[in-house]
Amino acid sequence: MHYSENEEQKNLLNHFLASNGVELSAETLDKLYKFADLVVDTKEYGNLISEKDSQKFLSRHIADSLVPYIYIGKDLKGKRWADMGAGAGCPSFPLAIAMPEVQFYAVEPRNKRVQFMNFVKDQLHLDNMTVVGKRFETSGLAYLDFVSCRALSTFENDWERAQPGLARGGQFVTLKSFNNIVHLENDPAVHIYKYALPQEEQEYALVTRGNE
Repeated sequence: MHYSENEEQKNLLNHFLASNGVELSAETLDKLYKFADLVVDTKEYGNLISEKDSQKFLSRHIADSLVPYIYIGKDLKGKRWADMGAGAGCPSFPLAIAMPEVQFYAVEPRNKRVQFMNFVKDQLHLDNMTVVGKRFETSGLAYLDFVSCRALSTFENDWERAQPGLARGGQFVTLKSFNNIVHLENDPAVHIYKYALPQEEQEYALVTRGNE
C-alpha cells in the first residue's frame, strides 16, 4: 500500500481537512502519507492494524488523529503534549507531524509498539517526538500542557489517569465515539466537539477538560 499514490484516500483526507478550515503544506501531507505506509506495511513489529482499517487509514485514522489540531492546535509553540496508550502512534504521530513546534511524548508500555514508534520517529526525522516505553502513571511525566488518548477507556477512567500529569491550566483531550460520552453533554467541566469522519456512519466527539 502506497498512500502517496492512493488518490481516493488522499482526496477524502484533504476534503475533510479543507471542510474544517485546515490546509496543510505538501511537505506535511507527504510525511502523513509516509507514516500511513509505515503503519500498514511494516510487519516485523506484529499486526499493527486490521486489514479492513488498512484500506482506509488516511480517511479514518489520520483524519481522526488530526481532529485535536483542527479544534485546539493553533498557537501552541513550546507546549508539551503526552499521549497515553499511544499504540502504533495515533494520534500522537500525525499531531507531531502537523505541529512541529510542540514537544510530544508517545507513552506506551508494549515493547513491540515502542520499537515500532522509535523506528517511525527515525524514518520521519521527528525531532519533536519522544517515545516513552512505560505506562503513563509510571512515566514520570508531569506539568504537561496536554494529555490525550484515543478510544482507551471510559472518559472518567482516562481523566483520572491523565489529571495527575497535567499542569494547572492544562487540558485533557480525548477522542471518543459520541455514543460513549453523550452522558457528559450537560457537564459544565467538559467541552464537546462533535464531528463526522469520511465514509463513517457513526458520530464522533473530541472531549476536553481543563485541570483547574
